[in-house]
Parts: sequence; C-alpha cells; structure tokens
Amino acid sequence: MQGIGIGISDFKSLRVRNNYFVDKSMYIKDIIDNQSGVILVTRPRRFGKTLNMSMLRYYFDIKCKDSKELFKGLKIMEQDEYYTSKLGYYPVIYLSLKDAGLMNYEYMIMQMKTIMMDMFYEHRYILENQELPEGEKAIFNRILKAEATDIDLINSLKILSKMLYIYYDRPVILLVDEYDVPLQTAYVEKYYDEAIKFLKSFYGATFKDNPYLEKTILTGVSRIAKESIFSGMNNLNVYTIMDNEFADDFGITSKEMEKVISDFNIEEDREEIKKWYDGYKIGNVEGIYNPWSILNYLNKRELRPYWVNTSSNDLIKMTFKKSNAVKEKMISLLNGEPVEVTIDLETIIVGIENREENIWGLMLQTGYLKVIETVNLEERLYKVALPNNEIKDLFRGMVREWFSHQVEGEDLRSILNDLVNLKLEDFERKLKKLVIEMFSYFDVGENTAESFYHAFILGMLVGLKDSYYVKSNRESGYGRYDIMLEPKEKESNSFIMEFKIIESMEEKEVKAKIKEAKEQIKDKKYEQELKERGFKNITKMVFVCNGKEIKMEIFK
Repeated sequence: MQGIGIGISDFKSLRVRNNYFVDKSMYIKDIIDNQSGVILVTRPRRFGKTLNMSMLRYYFDIKCKDSKELFKGLKIMEQDEYYTSKLGYYPVIYLSLKDAGLMNYEYMIMQMKTIMMDMFYEHRYILENQELPEGEKAIFNRILKAEATDIDLINSLKILSKMLYIYYDRPVILLVDEYDVPLQTAYVEKYYDEAIKFLKSFYGATFKDNPYLEKTILTGVSRIAKESIFSGMNNLNVYTIMDNEFADDFGITSKEMEKVISDFNIEEDREEIKKWYDGYKIGNVEGIYNPWSILNYLNKRELRPYWVNTSSNDLIKMTFKKSNAVKEKMISLLNGEPVEVTIDLETIIVGIENREENIWGLMLQTGYLKVIETVNLEERLYKVALPNNEIKDLFRGMVREWFSHQVEGEDLRSILNDLVNLKLEDFERKLKKLVIEMFSYFDVGENTAESFYHAFILGMLVGLKDSYYVKSNRESGYGRYDIMLEPKEKESNSFIMEFKIIESMEEKEVKAKIKEAKEQIKDKKYEQELKERGFKNITKMVFVCNGKEIKMEIFK
C-alpha cells in the first residue's frame, strides 16, 4: 500500500516517495487546450492548487530532465504527441505568494525581496549569457543580494521572463500560486492602500504587453475585482467554482473516491465519510470531496474535522463579526436549512463587511458553502447550504468564538438553563446585562437593531444545539415567526420568540407594542407547527427593544 503524503505539495517529492496520488494530470491537457493568455483558477484552500501548480511546473519546465519518469503511468502520457511534446519544452517561472502576507507593508516588501531573491537564484545560470543587457544584469544582481528597490520588484517578473526568453529562445510559462494572499492579509492588517498600489503595479508590469510569456496560470482562493488589481488586462480569464472549465481538476470526484475506498479498504465508513467530507460542487461536477480531509482521514482513520482554512478564515471572521444579517443566516445554515442569498464572486475587499453579496461570494469561494439551486441568474440569487459535517463544525466554532468573546463575567450555560427551565425572571435579568455588554461592542444603528437582536439571540441559542432545534424565520400557520425552539424530547419546553423595535420605552408604548406582538403570534397561529408535531408545553415570548433597553413578556 502506498503511503499518505500529508502536507507534501511538491509533485516530484510525492512521486519519488511513491506516495498515494489521485491522478490529476489531465489538468495539464486542460491548461494546454485553454487559449487564454492569463488563466486564473480560484479554489478553496487545501483543494490541491499548489500540488497542481507544482505538477505543471515539472511537466513544462525545460530544466527538469527527469520529468518523463515522474509522469510515467499517468493519464497525460497517454495523450497524443501534441500534448506529450510539451513535456520539458518551456522555461518556467514559479512564484508562490503564500508567505507574502505579513503584519505590515514594510514586512510584506521585505518578504517579497526574499521570495524574489530565492527565485532569481534558481535561474542565476542565465547571467552567463553575454547577450543580456548590462542594466538588466545589474537589476538581477541587486535582487540576488536582496537589495532590490520597489521598482526592481515591480519589474522583476517581466525582466526575468525576458532574460529566460533570450537564453532559451522560447516563450516562458509563468505560474503564480496564492496570488491573493498578500491583498487579503493587507486588508485584515490595515495596510491595504499601500499594498494595492504595489501589487497593481507589480501585476500590471508582469502581464500587460509582455511578449515573452507563452501562458500565465494564477491560483488563489478568491476572485479579486479586476478593477482593483488587474485593470487593463484584456487577456485574463477567470474560472471560479461556478465554472465548468477545470471542474474535475481539483478535489476528489465521486469516481476518484470510489478508487480511494477500494484501495484503502474503507467500505464500512463510506456513508460517514460522505457526510463529513463530500458535498462540494464545482461547475457541473457534484459530489466532490475535500482532498486534505480525505488524506488526513486515511492517515488517522478518524472521522473528525481536519480542514483549517487559515488565511481566508481571518477575512471571513472579520466580515462575520460585523454583519448581523450574515450571522442570522449562518444560524439557519447550521440548522440544516438552505438560505437564499445574492452572490457576487468578484470580491471587492475594501468594505467587504458591508457588502453581503461579497461576503457570501467569499464564503462560497473559500469552501464554506455550496450552491444547491439557482433561483434567479440575472439577479445572482442562489439557494445555498453547508456542504458537510466538517463545515458545520467550523461554522459552530465561529459562532461560539464570536459569542464567547463577548460574554464576559456571565455564564452562558446559566442563562440557557434559566430559559429552558422557565426561570424567566432570571433569564431576563441576565439577558439585559448581556445586551448592555454587547451594545458596547457593536455599533447598532436604528435600521439594524431588530436584525442585531435577532442575530444576538440566535447566536446565544446555538448553545442549545444538543437538546433543541433552533429555527429562524420559518413559515408556520399563516406567517413567519422570528425564532422557534423545538426540543428534541417531546416533554421538554418549547418556545416561540418575536422581536419588536420601538422608538421609546415609555410604558404606554411598550404595552401597545407587546399587545401588537401577542396578537400577531395568535392571529398568525405561529404555534401551529409545534402543536401538529405533538408539543404541548409551548411558551410564547415577546421582546420589545430600544437601543440598550429590552423588555420581555411571556404568555401561554
């Protein structure tokens, strides 16, 4: 049995060590067939992007003399001469920016100098060419000594591609892995304006009117808005997880998973593996498994979460923390309920936390969601769900982290116990204290107050997931209730919650709003769903809110 190469993203190392390899070599054919000058493929982290880029490198690179042996037995070698003749044909530049995102702009530039120094050192042999211009040799040497200026860095890839073109008399293939890491990190660490100026110039100098490149392939997690980083590039084509191109080149398809199950004799865990790691959809290909998680499962033989989406997770956490609407829908997703959302896959990073369609687009691209139905293509409205148990676990962790950071000096379990045991005076007292603490953390405007309270209570109720189904904005009777708590045991207490925002907490206005909410619950028969399912201990709760003040009233 072949060994499992956990964390090995170098194609040559994987093949030389005879580690298990899901044959993705037809990606090479797909790249050759694609006529775009610049190809950007976005996929979630740990979905094989870096390994695939490494595979392209070893296939095309003119310096890799043992490439034929590395690809022996793979599908690409079964193709006709048009494809096999590309083996070892081109000079290749391989650039990874996965480590270029640091805590400030100065460190980012220092890291870029180090990355370029290592890359230029790999190609130092071309300095032997007497035909190279002296000025470009001088730039080359400054980069080798880590003495490059910002202008040297901006022009570095174009200069290197020109020098390789002259040296080999052949066009160059450029591979850029994790192109979006520096920009996402810059936004999270608050030096975006400086970073975008540099990166826009860097990519512009590299790709625009560069006659020395045969083809460029970039990979990353997100599709950064073209205007912000790739403006003026007419030869760029982007392929996201919504596109059919390259759909089966990343992740493990259902067919490939059948071979994995057979090779490792894990038939008895088939259904649980599917629940935990399946569920992704790329283009028109459904039933794609997370390769990182599968490899870790094969290594440990334990069904548990393995996927830690580190870099993109920082941006997701930031947007989640600042968007009440997203929090509310996340709770529905956690409860296994699909939600309808507007999705924009062209990520505009600046102010992303205020653009719900961009947040959902980023979540889809980073692997947190899957599209299960196109509701309205023209309006970019989709029905989405969580792919599998592993992502549910990650979501729960984010909800718990967000909430636990805000609950200081109060025992959340105590509040929830007061609720489910109908100690409602204690529940209200503790809730009011918690609300004051939360309002000191969030800037809640008049137009977002109701959604804030709704999301806040939902986040708190996640702590009841083991004993209750938490439902939000679902149809029941003749309308939509705000929150319903349905116990998993019939004899336990169940709850219906309604939220109302008022302009002042004057007694007369509070009483009127409470009366309105009670009549709404009764008239629209919100308890109908619970009664039909055999629940009898139903408590109806009205929350009337104004700023930091909240008044709760219950009735049967």
